[in-house]
Amino acid sequence: MNDDTTLLTAYGALDSAAVSDALDGLVLPPGLGGIRPVWGHRALVGFAAPVELAPGTPDPSSSGAHIATSAVATSGPEDVLVIAGGGRTDVSCWGGLLSLGAALRGVRGVVADGACRDVGEAREAGFPVYARATTPVTARGRLRQVSSGEPVRVGPATVARGDIVVADETGVAFVPRARAHEILRAAQAVARRESAIAEELRGGASLPDAMRDARLAGTEEPH
Repeated sequence: MNDDTTLLTAYGALDSAAVSDALDGLVLPPGLGGIRPVWGHRALVGFAAPVELAPGTPDPSSSGAHIATSAVATSGPEDVLVIAGGGRTDVSCWGGLLSLGAALRGVRGVVADGACRDVGEAREAGFPVYARATTPVTARGRLRQVSSGEPVRVGPATVARGDIVVADETGVAFVPRARAHEILRAAQAVARRESAIAEELRGGASLPDAMRDARLAGTEEPH
C-alpha cells in the first residue's frame, strides 16, 4: 500500500469535525459548513483537483469546452473535484453530464462552492456531489472557467492540487498536503479523546465531569 492510499484510508476513518479541530489547533483554516451532500451518498475523501470559476461568458477564443470538463478529463480514482464558484447559488456550476463523465473516470466526487443541478442524474450515476444549493439554472453564458489545477480559494482555505478533501454531512475540511501527516496525527488524537469521553458517558460518568474543554483540546488527560 503506497503513501497516497494509506493517507486516504486513514483520513477516511475520520469525520470533518475531527479534521477541523486538528486544523484549528495548528492555526490553519478550519472546516467549512454549508456545503452538503445533495443526495444520500457516503462521506467523501480524496485528493483535490481544483477548478476556479468566475462570472461571465466563456472566452470565444477557447475551444468551447464546458466548464470543469478539462479537470474531469485529467482526474482519476483518488481525486475529488473542487469547484471554486464563489459561493453563488443562483446558477449551477455542476450538472448531470459532468457527474456522468466523472463517474465513468472513477473520480470520487465533487465539492462545489456553489450550486449544482441534475441531482437525479448524479444519483443515477452513483456520483457523490457536495454543493451549497441546487438550482436548475445553467452555467452557460453565466460562468467561465478561470483555471484548472491551480490553487483556489474556498471560504477561508486555499486549496491546491493534491490537498486532501474530507467531506461529510457536517461539512468539508481541506488538508494541505505538505502537512497531511501532522494534521492526521492531531485529528486521530481528537477522535481518540472523544471516543474515550463517550465511553465514560456510557459507563455512567456525568457530562460536566467527562466533557471538559481542556480535555477536548488535549491539554488535560483523563483521570
